[in-house]
Amino acid sequence: MATHPEMISGIPADKLIVHLRSDGVSVVVDASAGVPWIRHWGRDLGDITPASVADALVAPVAAGSLDAVAPLTVVPCHGDGFVGPPGIEVHRGDGSGWAPRFTTTRVARPDDNAVVTTSVDEVASLELTTTVFLDRHGAVSVIADLTNTGPDDLWVVALEMALPVATDAAEIVSFGGRWSNEYQADRRRWPPGTSVVETRLGRTSHESPPLVMVGTAGFGEWTGEVWMAHLAWSGNHRIAAVRLADGRRYLTGGDLLHPGEVVLAAGESLTTPPLIGSFSARGVGEASRRYHRIVRSMSHRVANPRPRPVLLNTWEAVYFDHDATRLRALADRAAAVGVERFVLDDGWFGARRDDQAGLGDWTVSPDAHPDGLGPLIDHVRGLGMSFGIWVEPEMVNEDSDLYRAHPDWTLETLGYPSVHGRGQLVLDLGRPEAFDHVLGQLDTLLADHEIEYVKWDHNRPLVQGSGADLRAGTRRQTLALYALVDELRRRHPSVEFESCSSGGGRVDLGILLRTERVWASDCNDALDRQRIQRGTSLLLPPEVMGCHIGPPTAHTTGRTHPLCFRAATAFFGHLGIEWNLLDCTDDELAQVASVVALHKTHRVLLHGGDVVRFDPADDAGLAGGVYSPDRREALVSYARVNSGASLTAAPLRLPGLIPDAVYRVEHVPFPGETWGMAISHPSWPATGIDLTGAQLAGHGLQLPVLLPERAFVFHLQVQ
Repeated sequence: MATHPEMISGIPADKLIVHLRSDGVSVVVDASAGVPWIRHWGRDLGDITPASVADALVAPVAAGSLDAVAPLTVVPCHGDGFVGPPGIEVHRGDGSGWAPRFTTTRVARPDDNAVVTTSVDEVASLELTTTVFLDRHGAVSVIADLTNTGPDDLWVVALEMALPVATDAAEIVSFGGRWSNEYQADRRRWPPGTSVVETRLGRTSHESPPLVMVGTAGFGEWTGEVWMAHLAWSGNHRIAAVRLADGRRYLTGGDLLHPGEVVLAAGESLTTPPLIGSFSARGVGEASRRYHRIVRSMSHRVANPRPRPVLLNTWEAVYFDHDATRLRALADRAAAVGVERFVLDDGWFGARRDDQAGLGDWTVSPDAHPDGLGPLIDHVRGLGMSFGIWVEPEMVNEDSDLYRAHPDWTLETLGYPSVHGRGQLVLDLGRPEAFDHVLGQLDTLLADHEIEYVKWDHNRPLVQGSGADLRAGTRRQTLALYALVDELRRRHPSVEFESCSSGGGRVDLGILLRTERVWASDCNDALDRQRIQRGTSLLLPPEVMGCHIGPPTAHTTGRTHPLCFRAATAFFGHLGIEWNLLDCTDDELAQVASVVALHKTHRVLLHGGDVVRFDPADDAGLAGGVYSPDRREALVSYARVNSGASLTAAPLRLPGLIPDAVYRVEHVPFPGETWGMAISHPSWPATGIDLTGAQLAGHGLQLPVLLPERAFVFHLQVQ
């Protein structure tokens, strides 16, 4: 029995069900249900008749239910009889219009990989436009646009999109964490009901990043079907995995709105951030790499293909002590070890001699830099390095000229005591005069100095933040942030930007549309960083993930590691140094220089290859690296993260290489590297070994005995 009519609202049936295909992925979109319905998202179905998918998947109507099974549309509607969490929640001032039900009026194909559907509800006076797009990398994106076509205000409670997954997806992985311990994976059986990850902190957050993945039982890095969903948004969000009682399962996401935050006047619209889904029939790695390809194809990265420069950040070297002689000496040592960019962190502006003053005054402090920044910038550039600077434009200290002049420009709720964080208040960038003030100061800073890089920080959550209209202002703040960075980029197209938010508190594809890098974590402890970077690498390629060699003793944990482990950990990202090189011995400086040189040798592979991770045989080790796109070269790291149950690690197997190719495998030693106690170690690290790709995937490679908190790196090249 066919489930698709010959025509709806004058739209021919062959336009109502559309098959999108790209890079081994099929998405079948059915627009006959009022709001588009993704009938299939997963394996490539080949050259099919799209309507046959709908015919094959007619749902039975079980006893004790409604007379028809409501479709799981890309914006699920309670008014259709859908039994799961609705994707649209709205109402008028009198409470009406709360359960809309749409009819399809238009289906457009702007290109072969997109479907744009317009749906209306004449009773509730709403128009909903949805876009389903399957890009050339095989990632699917859904965006919804809701317009109030009625004469009075429409209160929007939620507008979220949904992506269905196969009913045999049995396990779920979500991510949590905290400051200095981001992107920690939590894997479990997919329980009935709704598993929610959300944040109301005004930023992507350390605790609840908007990324979730599900898969078939036992899925791994190289095996099983995997579906991932990410909301490309830098503010409050809600992302969930839903398992209905009838067996249907789906992933959903949208920006989380505070009460009354979005009220649409007549004719006004609300557009969601994109929910981006990635599917793989061959494990997590392939799904993850689809996100990496999205990041790498963003226009500002394509337009600037230069190698990512090794940088030194001054924060853990000098903190607020901006002595000119000391900074010049630090720059001298940075240049001597091969650093290519010198980034001056917090403390250069206003009254900023500690963390309780100065935010909001983005002018050079005559106390910290009596001769201005010019002499330091000239010194840095004279050493062959570019110059970068730290700012935190979304915040303000009460001890600042800006706050004293405009105390009403803060994002807080009148009548209540101010909620402080790190001695800071939030500056309301949704207020035009505050936006213009910050834009003017930063524009002048960049126009007057040879600054090529801006580290943009955001160091506290946004809570109880009301705008000038007394309504919640978090969403407006996020949009203002985007507009501010976009305008600065337009005025200063050669300047690069880094997203930092107390480390990894703002890591998402929304902010990466307008930045070259994110600071993955304030933690430079190499042991913690191993898991932080592994989790972050599911979404981000190495070249945008800031990874620094910190001092021997990490200031966030007090743990001490040798340079070999710190360097091998930071090596697999955008390498930086956050260590006071003035405290280093000549031998340590030589070792750092050798690491920087080694990184530059492998930088093209590291920053252009495919990220791979390997499923550990136990919880004692973490292994991963990069393969070249043609699979003729690879760089792999195995890190021993604890003592483990066994004295020796199992042979490490490397799937995904060219089976009949012969690889030369050679150890890549790091300065001061030592192994664990053993009567004997494998001989190949000293001599190298030739193995086929089939051997490396089949029996693998035995590594030496390693002490806990040590890493072993090796290189593979086809002969």
